Amino acid sequence: MQINPPFGYREIVPLQKTQGVALPAPGKLPEFCAQTNAMPVSYIEFAPAARDFPIVFASNDQGKSYAAVAVLGLAQTENLFVRNGAWEQGVYVPAYVRRYPFCMARVTMGTAAQENRLICVEKSLLSDSGEKMFDAEGKPSQRWTRIEQLLREYEADLERTRELCAILADYDLFEPFTMQATPATGAAPINLAGMFRVQESKLEHLNAAQHKNLFKKGIVGRIYAHLLSLENFGHLLARRAKVAPAAEQPAKPAEPAAKAAPAAKTAKRA
Repeated sequence: MQINPPFGYREIVPLQKTQGVALPAPGKLPEFCAQTNAMPVSYIEFAPAARDFPIVFASNDQGKSYAAVAVLGLAQTENLFVRNGAWEQGVYVPAYVRRYPFCMARVTMGTAAQENRLICVEKSLLSDSGEKMFDAEGKPSQRWTRIEQLLREYEADLERTRELCAILADYDLFEPFTMQATPATGAAPINLAGMFRVQESKLEHLNAAQHKNLFKKGIVGRIYAHLLSLENFGHLLARRAKVAPAAEQPAKPAEPAAKAAPAAKTAKRA
């Protein structure tokens, strides 16, 4: 049996009812957050995430599939929303972070991927002195009930996101784009690549059945949340200048990268 951990997790194992888990203290983030410049967002997260981050699409298999991600920084290991180990107050925290140290993972038996997913936990946080998620009779605690609900709702929402991305790709609405920005400090230009956006001009050329499907599945609202969110690239550049005004360095192109929007001095899309 093989279980592949999601990005940022080290080693995960199926959660057993008898195990204790050393849950992180409230507000404490997993280590990977501080050096993650892009994070997945799911279907229902488009609206809250679009208020704070640029939402773009990325592909790791040459366009066979796409994922929606929130851009958190302009360099490969830069998260502009984490300071001193904490997420900035008032800024949306993606469900990808909130579910840690748990996740739902697909299991591979031999070479065959199993249909059902297992609830797993970061192995390093298993502890005999940790909090038990189930009592001696195997009944879930109130805390675990809330955690499990988040996990299952998030997993179902990711499926809706995969469907959204597949439809947009099938309708040929994606276009690649890059971002070049010149920080106001006069530091070296920032060049970002590897992103896709919806080409708005193509929407009018869809047929009636395609338009109906986009509205029926709630995709139209997500498209415009995504397009409007691209203005947040300018906010990222301003935020970067504020937190490190004298330490601007050339940004190493990041995958699934992020680029776009008016910024401190100049910023242009291509």
